[in-house]
Amino acid sequence: MILPLLLLAAAAPVQAGPPAPAQDRYTHCLDLATNDPATGADEAGRWQLSGGGFLARQCLGVAYANSGNWNAAAAEFEGAARAAELAKDKRAALFWAQGGNAWLAAKEPGKARAALDAALAAGSLTGLQRGEALLDRGRAQVASNDLAGAREDLDQALVDAAADPLAWLLSATLARRMDDLPRARKDIAEALKRSGDDASVQLEAGNIAALGGDEAGAKAAWGQASKIAPESESGIAAKAALAQFATPAKP
Repeated sequence: MILPLLLLAAAAPVQAGPPAPAQDRYTHCLDLATNDPATGADEAGRWQLSGGGFLARQCLGVAYANSGNWNAAAAEFEGAARAAELAKDKRAALFWAQGGNAWLAAKEPGKARAALDAALAAGSLTGLQRGEALLDRGRAQVASNDLAGAREDLDQALVDAAADPLAWLLSATLARRMDDLPRARKDIAEALKRSGDDASVQLEAGNIAALGGDEAGAKAAWGQASKIAPESESGIAAKAALAQFATPAKP
């Protein structure tokens, strides 16, 4: 569930795109960056040297992100955002948001918060893009232990990104951490509607059921999580949670 949705939507413009030749190279570069990151990084570097500007830098960021090089990706996205701001191009907000998303993946919540503040302050993100940026800023605030700020951002994210099960999952998890069991139950039900086959959703459903004293519900949800993805972090956590119900072996 941590896959960066904004990175996967990297080519989505928020205003008219570049002229046709540049758009063709941009599309080609992003295709390479997504499907063959090493080749994509080489192409982005060549394009940057020949005047590709912030589009080439953003493409390089996508290539680094798809290689798991999150620190380098974040730096390229932020560089693209600053250059786009100088060019008065509204895509700067999207690049800031991508930078924030990459900083989150790099486990740098403070830097993520700063980039996402810049993205949202621009005022040009709308709809799902705005919702995903708010969702990421909420994640950064949870990581920084600012639960009240996270609650505010996640509530707004649920307006613009209501179709994203991650938004409901994170909202439910936050509600559980804040001891708001009714809200946790409500939001995990929405996550289950949208992504009941996700181990992390089932794990949290079990956690919330356990908090409410519903042993049968907790066992069922944790059992589902361990079956869906037994070797994943969520599956392993679910199996550990189920172990508390195991009958001790007789000596």
